[in-house]
Amino acid sequence: MQRHVPSPVARTASALLMATTLGFASLANAQTPAQPAAPVTAVAPPVDPSFSAYSLAQRCKKKSDNVAQGQCVGAIRGIIRGYQYGVLFLGQRASLPPNETQRVSLCLRDTQVSTIVDDFLKDAGQVSDDALKRAPAEVAVLGSVHSHHPCN
Repeated sequence: MQRHVPSPVARTASALLMATTLGFASLANAQTPAQPAAPVTAVAPPVDPSFSAYSLAQRCKKKSDNVAQGQCVGAIRGIIRGYQYGVLFLGQRASLPPNETQRVSLCLRDTQVSTIVDDFLKDAGQVSDDALKRAPAEVAVLGSVHSHHPCN
C-alpha cells in the first residue's frame, strides 16, 4: 500500500491557508500572558514596517483622509487579488485533491471592500499595537477575511 505524499505545491497551499486563517488568532493570543515557548527552528523574516498590519490599520482608520482611504482600499484589494490569483495559479499548475482549491479560496461574492476594511479594523482593534507591528499586513487581512467570510 502506497502512502500519499502531498506535492510541494499542495503543501505550500496548505501552509498559506493555515497562515492566513490563523493570522489574527495568533495575534490575539499574543496578548495573553507569556507561556513557555517551544524551540524555534526557523526565524521569520522581519516585517516591513511600512506594510505591517499596524501601518495598514492606521491608514484605514483615517476615514476623512481621501489619500489614506485610497491607499487602504488599494492595499486591501491588492492583497485579496494577489491571494486569489495565487490560488488560481496553484489550481491550474498542481494536482490538488478534490475541493482543495475551494478550501483555500476566498468566498467574497457580493462583498464590498468597505465591509472587509471594517472587519479588518474591528479585528485589529482587538490586538495590541506591538503584535500588529510584527504581523505582515497580508496575513492580518487574509486572516480577517477567512474568519468573517468562510466558504460553505
